[in-house]
Amino acid sequence: MLFALDAMGGDKAPAEPCKGAILACEEDSDLSVALVGRKDAIAPYLEKAPERVRSRISIAEADEVIGMGDIPSASIRSKKNSSLRIAMEMVRAREAVGCISAGNTGAIVAGGVLVVGRIKGIDRPGLAVPITSLNKTTLLLDVGATVRCKALNLFQFAHMGSIYMRSLSGIENPGVGLFSNGSEDIKGDDVISEAREMLAGSGLNFEGFVEGKDVAIGQTDVIVCDGFTGNALIKFGEGIGEMIKVILKEEVGAKFLPKMGAFLMMPVLKKMAARFEHEKNGGSPLLGVDGIVIKAHGNSRDRAIAGALHVASGFARLRGTDLIKESLEA
Repeated sequence: MLFALDAMGGDKAPAEPCKGAILACEEDSDLSVALVGRKDAIAPYLEKAPERVRSRISIAEADEVIGMGDIPSASIRSKKNSSLRIAMEMVRAREAVGCISAGNTGAIVAGGVLVVGRIKGIDRPGLAVPITSLNKTTLLLDVGATVRCKALNLFQFAHMGSIYMRSLSGIENPGVGLFSNGSEDIKGDDVISEAREMLAGSGLNFEGFVEGKDVAIGQTDVIVCDGFTGNALIKFGEGIGEMIKVILKEEVGAKFLPKMGAFLMMPVLKKMAARFEHEKNGGSPLLGVDGIVIKAHGNSRDRAIAGALHVASGFARLRGTDLIKESLEA
């Protein structure tokens, strides 16, 4: 299976995307990667690759780059020879099974819609993020692709999220929750109320409303919300994590006894950190487009890029996009 990797996208491009492609191919002998970008910038990294994987990594020339600060829709339209645009055109032409990028999120969403194209029947795509909660991994969508949603969008997000979790996590009947400002049926605005009624009669394993505290606890397998709310939740969670790290560093570093305690607790702390390691999930799928599009974190290193490639190949092996199409037809 060949995947197109935007080698120029992200804060650490092209080094980390190139190293991530090599690492992923070392771990998966069925994987092939086309690194899309400037050949002179990519080639030096491939020279260091083991011969057994070098034959499965190619370069697709692209001399433009969509930057993190570029206007999404305008840049995907105007920069037709950008690494992101060409990677997505390879998916549209079925030259590649999917596209992975750590670049401009808005441009990835715009390219998914304008270049790859939406699945017939899908009104708007949803960007999903796997979150490690107390009890399980929960899929949260949307986290920024569709800022303001209609009830139909939330309804379709729930279907796509359920299929994604069932195919990749092996959960037979994933629970679906609708994010609201309370668990009571009377909560939420008109859009949320309408979406709740649609989901209650959908045949999905709909478990009702979930609140902010339920996200961290792991109340359900899939949580559906509009892109504005989802993005705010993700950014708030990242901020809390950074705050905890700073506080721990300040408190532990201030006195001798806390330092000794931290040293003794190190094995436990490492295990805790491993449970929340985002690199094993790699990236966020853009669900609802007619091909596999994975958004990796802008700060991704090689391990995270490799994880995103593994997520993409796993979804491809399980026919994830086809399952979404079949679900809509049904």
